[in-house]
Amino acid sequence: MRTGSEPATARSALRARFWLSVWGLVWAVFGTVAFALAGRPGWAIACGVLWLVITVDMALILRHIRQGPHYQPGRGIPPYRPPDEHYPTRPHQRRPPP
Repeated sequence: MRTGSEPATARSALRARFWLSVWGLVWAVFGTVAFALAGRPGWAIACGVLWLVITVDMALILRHIRQGPHYQPGRGIPPYRPPDEHYPTRPHQRRPPP
């Protein structure tokens, strides 16, 4: 049953985001080191900035995971709290035949 509140109550797959961040972190570290050793300081700086962004994102993801069911619900918690107000549904109206 659709309540119409899904975009406002959507939740992120935090564990998937965490593992994708780990993957990105590994590549950013590798790129920083590889470009630094290859004598490409511009690319090394770019990978270093990306490394910093990924690290901040991972810290936020871990913070949300540790905050518990509010951000990362378990199997026993519904995906969203139903809205307090019940919106009336319109009955389907039939179109006149052409």
